[in-house]
Amino acid sequence: MSFKIAIIGAGSVGFTKKLFTDILCVPEFKGIEFALTDVSEHNLQMIKAILDRIVEANKLPTTVTATTDRRKALEGARYVISCVRVGGLEAYADDIRIPLKYGIDQCVGDTICAGGILYGQRNIPVILDFCKDIREVAETDAKFLNYANPMAMNTWAAIEYGKVDTVGLCHGVQHGAEQIAEVLGAKSPRELDYVCSGINHQTWFIELRLNGREIGKDELVAAFEAHPVYSRQEKLRIDVLKRFGVYSTESNGHLSEYLPWYRKRPDEITRWIDMSDWIHGETGGYLRYSTETRNWFETEYPQFLEAASKPIDPSKRSNEHASHILEALETNRVYRGHFNVKNDGVITNLPQDAIVESPGFVDRFGINMAAGITLPEACAATCISSINVQRMSVHAAISGDIDLLKLAVLHDPLVGAVSTPEEVWQMVDEMVVAQAAWLPQFAHAVPAAKERLSKSRVKTREWAGAAWRSVRSIEELRAEKAALKQAG
Repeated sequence: MSFKIAIIGAGSVGFTKKLFTDILCVPEFKGIEFALTDVSEHNLQMIKAILDRIVEANKLPTTVTATTDRRKALEGARYVISCVRVGGLEAYADDIRIPLKYGIDQCVGDTICAGGILYGQRNIPVILDFCKDIREVAETDAKFLNYANPMAMNTWAAIEYGKVDTVGLCHGVQHGAEQIAEVLGAKSPRELDYVCSGINHQTWFIELRLNGREIGKDELVAAFEAHPVYSRQEKLRIDVLKRFGVYSTESNGHLSEYLPWYRKRPDEITRWIDMSDWIHGETGGYLRYSTETRNWFETEYPQFLEAASKPIDPSKRSNEHASHILEALETNRVYRGHFNVKNDGVITNLPQDAIVESPGFVDRFGINMAAGITLPEACAATCISSINVQRMSVHAAISGDIDLLKLAVLHDPLVGAVSTPEEVWQMVDEMVVAQAAWLPQFAHAVPAAKERLSKSRVKTREWAGAAWRSVRSIEELRAEKAALKQAG
């Protein structure tokens, strides 16, 4: 087969390498073309060197090109994959730092909550630029695979306003299923059959069967509470399981910032999180992890380049959806997964315009979703709270309406549990001013926001959150990796 895949944000080096090797595990795809594009020429050249090394080591006819000219990369592409982070770590730091001044403690801050909403404001104008290029220069009916957060907002904008065939992809469902299979004693995750449905990062395992046997709430609670690691790391998720009756896909730390109950008081935060790894609830944990990962890659790049000389092992193909979707579309080998699409009847008790994450099947006819799923009422209620915020956030990003943006942030469940309207209004002004370089749609609102900030009497505080950790040095990371290798 011969076709072209464009990867936007290809400077996300580790993830791009994973997608690349996954796709080349499909025998029919050996001779395709990958076009890499990113705003960073430096990152592009690093990832191109790694991918070239993989192609050379495996004696493949695969073509890899790299350019900062996005439109050139998209010319003739049949598939476009996005893994962009608009504003990079600089803007992301403000997503975490500024809300902390107003008492809002986020672990990740990239989906909803104050940080996720502003992240969406930065991403959506760029997503629409991608869609314009796809419509104009890519293959007719090219498919846009969005991996970038905030998943629902980006996918909503691409479908509703970008008018491009778009699917949102995430790995939260697979990771949750692996946990469940482990606590139930399965020899392989493939022994677990499940239906998982909801919205991205608030998806719920509403049906579970292990080797054909139905698994109920009580058995699952007991299995998690008996697990020597998850019983400590996933305290919040287990509590939600007990109260809702179903397990959430999302990590302990991420889930804590989507709900208004567990992360609104500093003394309560430490009760529900675990500090053994950032993902279990650490304040700004993903920001720290991302910063350390970037620093580590820059320093240890020669090792990454050397590792690229190893043969591709199809048995190590990951469970990221992209390669499996492309394989199904191109070869008609059917693939079942969980995809982010416009609702349109997929989930009966969520708004029809929402972006939902739910089971579907892929073959040469496209992505075909299982329709008519009904969520438990508590799960639907939680999802609807976030959907309403997502809808307002998308509309604010499209219109540049700063008042609508403030209302979206005000209605976020965790923000509303922590902050007053006056605090929210000032916080949004401060975030828009700080991130003005990446928010062209709000350029007209920045002068007035600066004026309001100069006269504001709303008090803020210098606070690092309930569970902050500093970024570790390269030496500290090396020592930790060496200790883990010795112990393992």
